[in-house]
Amino acid sequence: MSTSSQFLSRRSFGKLAAAGVAAAAGVGSLAACSTGGGGTASANAPLRIMAINHVWSQAIKRRLKQFEDRVGREVSMTLLTADQLSNSYNVKLNASGTDVDVMMVRALQDQLLFGRNGWLTDLTDLVKGDTAYDWPDFQDAPREASVTAGKVLSVPVVTERPALYYRKDLVEGLGGPPGTLDKLMEMSLELADRGKGFFGYVGRGQRNGAVSQWSSFLYSFGGDFMVEGESGIGSPEAVAAYAYYGTLLNRAGPPGAINMSLEQAMPIFAQGKAAFYVDADAIYSNFLDPKISTVGETVGFAPFPAGPAGARPHNIPSWSLGINRFSLLRDEAWEFIRWASGTEMVAQLQAAGIPGARRSAWSDPKTLAAFPSELAETMRINAKRGIGYDRPQVLQVGRSRDIVGRPLVAGILGEQVAPVARDANAEFNDFLTRDNRHRES
Repeated sequence: MSTSSQFLSRRSFGKLAAAGVAAAAGVGSLAACSTGGGGTASANAPLRIMAINHVWSQAIKRRLKQFEDRVGREVSMTLLTADQLSNSYNVKLNASGTDVDVMMVRALQDQLLFGRNGWLTDLTDLVKGDTAYDWPDFQDAPREASVTAGKVLSVPVVTERPALYYRKDLVEGLGGPPGTLDKLMEMSLELADRGKGFFGYVGRGQRNGAVSQWSSFLYSFGGDFMVEGESGIGSPEAVAAYAYYGTLLNRAGPPGAINMSLEQAMPIFAQGKAAFYVDADAIYSNFLDPKISTVGETVGFAPFPAGPAGARPHNIPSWSLGINRFSLLRDEAWEFIRWASGTEMVAQLQAAGIPGARRSAWSDPKTLAAFPSELAETMRINAKRGIGYDRPQVLQVGRSRDIVGRPLVAGILGEQVAPVARDANAEFNDFLTRDNRHRES
């Protein structure tokens, strides 16, 4: 049998197998039930995946031969930077392009806009109708973030939460890591020695970039970005969260904090110049790498501290998979998502240190072995308490973060937060009025 004949046989078998799985689960064909994308793909057309250049997508790319053998179709996977990915989607999807099938997307940054534009396939019947896929196995917060206007438009594949990174050698005599925000403030001020270049706390302070990490402080003070469709950033709870975070960086943090995002804040802790740091748990390996860190032997990991409303960290899908509504290979695209986000693959990748969204992976000691035990427990606790978004859920996310971040900057500079928050609250309400108008247009 020739090579081409063998490939055609595998393809035919793969299509029959996929159809059998769908039928057994009571799930119909996407090609039959989904609008968008006309025509038929060539039998030799590859399934095309566009993804962020990330440890998850790199790991999946190494395993693609498994999937190709499963469905009998070649796969082309393109890895891009976040900016390149966004630009490519804008160009291709505005033109109703069929040259991308599976899309790696940021559910909290892109999905609302993509859904409003009609760029993503509705996956609701597929994820809910396929009992073997087990949609309820996904954690509540990331699963809820996958829904826009009542439709499941993406499936989470990478998750993250905030971790409190701390210096074990510095807190041993202080009763261990702080369990409350009050205690975090007290210990940060006590340990700071800014005259000698040592800081009690380091964190993001840049106007736009700090919002996602500040969100857990906001929630733990009892606030939210929006309340019943209107701005919530002028509430007493939000003002208290702004004032707290501003004071923490103003009195215990490094100079120039208002210019710091992840790239500037992380090295300060990694080089042993700060006692505490709150940021994504996904970056933990940077502190264990002796090539870039001096704190590998002393770094500890703790859950997000409790505020007046308790400990309410975010637990978000940082990256998800969706299907281009104009794709001519939507059935094959769903088979890829089903494979890449299935229980077996999530367990494999999480065992390799890539945090997924399935409960089953988080309850299996084997899948947690790649993480330091203290970090694994921190992740599990934060996930259980987590809220599924870390930024305003609007069409123009970047603009909203600029508005929300204004009072943060004022607090870090030592200015009065309340008047700035009032002004930002009015600006955010105006923004929301326009944003809602665009959603409905």
